[in-house]
Amino acid sequence: MRRSGSRGAKITALGCYVPPGVLTNFDLEKMVETSNDWILERTGIRERHIASPDIATSDLGYEAAKIALAQRGLDPAEVDAIILCTVTPDMLFPATACLIQSRLGAKKAWGFDLVAACSGFIYGLTTAANFIMSGQYQKVLVIGSDCMSRIIDYQDRATCVLFGDGAGAMLVEPAADGECGFIGALNEVDGSGGDYLKQPAGGSRLPASHATVDQKLHVVKQEGQQVFKFAVRRMYELSRDLMRREGVTADQVTLMIPHQANLRIISAVADRLGLPPEKVVVNIDKYGNTTAGTIPLATRDAIEQGRLKKGDLVLFAAVGAGFTCGINLWRWEY
Repeated sequence: MRRSGSRGAKITALGCYVPPGVLTNFDLEKMVETSNDWILERTGIRERHIASPDIATSDLGYEAAKIALAQRGLDPAEVDAIILCTVTPDMLFPATACLIQSRLGAKKAWGFDLVAACSGFIYGLTTAANFIMSGQYQKVLVIGSDCMSRIIDYQDRATCVLFGDGAGAMLVEPAADGECGFIGALNEVDGSGGDYLKQPAGGSRLPASHATVDQKLHVVKQEGQQVFKFAVRRMYELSRDLMRREGVTADQVTLMIPHQANLRIISAVADRLGLPPEKVVVNIDKYGNTTAGTIPLATRDAIEQGRLKKGDLVLFAAVGAGFTCGINLWRWEY
């Protein structure tokens, strides 16, 4: 919440990128026991973009960041910090933020990778807004980039139908006098749900070995019903609580831009909040779940469709592995 006399933060630019390769439901029918109708009914997804073998998370994030900076007409050397939100880094270290910083030529920027799964981009926006409001930074670049196809088992029909690859970036800067920008956030972790959605191997608990590869422990493992129930309940409850705290009613919200994990989750949360379909952005049919990329991709589509304009009140909401949950309220100021 912005205090009287304090400096505000606003989003000033947006860039997105998805790789050109497309994997449709009909393609998946040939790979695993599933069908287009089953996928559509359960998830709302028709297709997803898949990166070619020579493309990594840093490549997707770099392209999105480049578009955002060009939109603002900003020299990368002016960026103060880079927050790279991902669960699919190019490698465990160095941080993928470092790779993108170097490639962009953002010579004075420091940065780090932020791991909060599907809530990552909202955690990144919350962090960037507070960096700006602290007065220490002028330009913070938040990038959500994931190459989920690299950690998916395409013989597991419960997960392989869900995920795609993509990236988005937003630039956060100080709000001018009379502008609002960032209004508030509620972020949460419930670590008791950590076992329900995870990539078991590859860290210090289960380092890579022949056994972990043979047992397919380097791919996404999910207990769908547990994830679904938590996502609907906490995305609704935290959105409701943030709106109440900030004195915002459903009628005042112009758009909810939710994480694109499952159409049924989105619909259930919107219904509980009292938000009609015309106030909810859904593009999961085109991209699937791109993890940290969904929020910026959905925001871009809303702008291109004329649904998001300067002055609009936007509710960002997500739930991810951990379990993590992130909710933001922003006044759109560009």
